[in-house]
Amino acid sequence: QIFIRSTDCDRTLMSAEANLAGLYPPERQQMFNPNISWQPIPVHTVPESEERLLKFPLTPCPRYEQLQNETRHSAEYINKTKENWQFLQMVANETGIRDVSLECVWSVYDTLFCEQTHKMDLPVWVTPHVMTKLKQLKDFGFEFLFGIHSRVEKARLQGGVLLDHIRKNLTKAANVSAHQNLKLLAYSAHDTTLVALQMALDVYNRIQAPYASCHLFELYQEDDGNFSVEMFFRNESGNEPFPLTIPGCQHKCPLQRFLELTDPVVPQDWEQECRVASSMHDTELFVGLAVCGSILILLIILLLTVLFRIQSQPPGYRHVSNEGEEQA
Repeated sequence: QIFIRSTDCDRTLMSAEANLAGLYPPERQQMFNPNISWQPIPVHTVPESEERLLKFPLTPCPRYEQLQNETRHSAEYINKTKENWQFLQMVANETGIRDVSLECVWSVYDTLFCEQTHKMDLPVWVTPHVMTKLKQLKDFGFEFLFGIHSRVEKARLQGGVLLDHIRKNLTKAANVSAHQNLKLLAYSAHDTTLVALQMALDVYNRIQAPYASCHLFELYQEDDGNFSVEMFFRNESGNEPFPLTIPGCQHKCPLQRFLELTDPVVPQDWEQECRVASSMHDTELFVGLAVCGSILILLIILLLTVLFRIQSQPPGYRHVSNEGEEQA
């Protein structure tokens, strides 16, 4: 009745196991040891090199990289860089990192945040103001990965892949004739996984998801037999999950409407859409030039052959004037 999938990382595998231990404590015959309130539950994964569902950004994808380059040249990205240039240079000087940009500043914040959480002494230059600034830029860096520019197309190449998988499972669960017994499908992954998914759904709050965050999809069958989807986001331990509403629908969204609204961000052929159109045109141009060049060479060879044959042909009969004989 349950299926758990995790990325092949120690921390996500451990998170999956810890959550399952809390969700499903053993009862009666499930207890193999009265002193151990735990039962083994399988967690499925694939090698990181084969991960194409939960680890984002998904690579290699040339079109996505092209969109990222376009994002770097967007007015919002350029202005954000200019506004924080001196601060980024200060961070580079203090950390010794050669090139601190909006894309990599998250790693500085993440390290300092972990040290702070574990009550370690921070460097003297890391003031509360610096941590606040780093957090703001880090959040912008996460948004850069999947938004700012061409959000819908980025979603088709990134979070839409996971959303497509979720949509298919919701549709399958709603198919009564399929006798689907699965009641829970859980993924243990990363903050970038949540950002990619929520960007595709257009419900991202522009703040990096904290540890132990959870995006919930719940499928309900209504009294009339139709199905609806509700979404929640749990990003605080002390509060109930926050309801999420996909733009264009109410919180209790009819399944068919949910599928219609999310269809634009689901790829039809991920590998095909990841190809760069310009490179395809360049290839066609190259082939065309090669064909034209070959034809031109053949024409030149043909012309030279004709000229050579004309030059090598022996002279034919010539008319000799008999004007002198007539005068004689």
